[in-house]
Amino acid sequence: MTLTATSTDHAAEAANAIRQVLVVDDSRLQRRILSASLKRWGFDVREAESAAEALEICREAPPDLVMSDWMMPGMTGPEFCREFRQMARDTYGYFILLTSKSEKDAIAHGLDAGADDFLTKPVNAAELRARISAGERILRMERELTEKNRLITSTLDELQAVYDSLENDLIEAKKLQQSLVSDRYRDFGPAEVSMLLQSCGHVGGDLVGMFVVNPTRIGIYGIDVSGHGISSALMTARLAGYLSSASPEQNVALERNASGDFVPRPPAETIKILNQLFLSEIETELYFTMVLADVDLETGRVSMAQAGHPHPVVQRASGAVEVLGRGGLPVGLIDGAEYDQFDVSMGPGDRLMICSDGVVECADDAGNLLGDDGFAAMLAELRQTRGTACLESIIWKLSNFAGDQDFTDDVSAVLLEFRQAATTL
Repeated sequence: MTLTATSTDHAAEAANAIRQVLVVDDSRLQRRILSASLKRWGFDVREAESAAEALEICREAPPDLVMSDWMMPGMTGPEFCREFRQMARDTYGYFILLTSKSEKDAIAHGLDAGADDFLTKPVNAAELRARISAGERILRMERELTEKNRLITSTLDELQAVYDSLENDLIEAKKLQQSLVSDRYRDFGPAEVSMLLQSCGHVGGDLVGMFVVNPTRIGIYGIDVSGHGISSALMTARLAGYLSSASPEQNVALERNASGDFVPRPPAETIKILNQLFLSEIETELYFTMVLADVDLETGRVSMAQAGHPHPVVQRASGAVEVLGRGGLPVGLIDGAEYDQFDVSMGPGDRLMICSDGVVECADDAGNLLGDDGFAAMLAELRQTRGTACLESIIWKLSNFAGDQDFTDDVSAVLLEFRQAATTL
């Protein structure tokens, strides 16, 4: 067999992916001929006279390329190839069988054993160069793919770390947002106030709250900021500051009278001020809907203004349901917007519900919305259920209506319940 040295450029190119070559043949002469040529081409060559010896070498230092004779004592080339393929290694090893067989069945048997290519004895130099080049191209692609996978894995690990960090931040943000509604239930004597806030994600754009003006006057509100997520949640925090229960001097729903005492500002006027503040001080494309109510605990008179929020609902002691308000414009859309104000008188056993659109726009499996009528029917079923238990039951009924699927919007509500006879104005 005669072999000629390949060109320097070809050897350098092949050496990029194929450096370690193992020649396995029980003929010492055949091994030396192949090894001498491979070394001249720049490869690092090791020899083995049997498959068993070759497997030991592969365990110590996995070669890039194996050239193995087919017929060997103890273990044939295909059998050796099967063992070679079962060995754990970081990169792929290219395997060429040297054989005098040319039958299709024999070639199929070798491929089935895991061989990548064949060389027929006696080996032709040009063919050998071509087969090594083909193997080098495959190994180069394999290693490029391995490197890309490594980079992808590394990137995914980094992204996972960022996600975990964001997840932790969002969990803390959820705690902070929930803390904006620190008092979910309050007994004011003549009336009780219960509140519900459940985000569809970690954080959301809904906000409910109440604030005390004086022993006989309280304010309650429901807000729904457009969108979902962090930006909406940050806006709810800003709005909670404008309607602060802890700092009346910062609460835009309050003003001082001639005596210096805080008194409630008319709800429609308060929403108008919020609209001006929102458009002049906050650069954002967000807007929000709102219902603000001024509650007189002595008389049972409730004054309200509605700004694009779902209609407030009054359920009388008899069970009858009244839908209030005319809708109005959301806050933060139109400069100089005006808002209507309306009153309702509450008697003993009456209750007022202010809820977000996550309630009335809850959809079932077929996409049908609950709507005002569906919500009224729900309240009728819960006529004897009071306080926080009523709000929890609403969540349970909404889940059943939605087919136990996750809510697609935040759900929030304020429930005002009178239990004492009110004075008629």
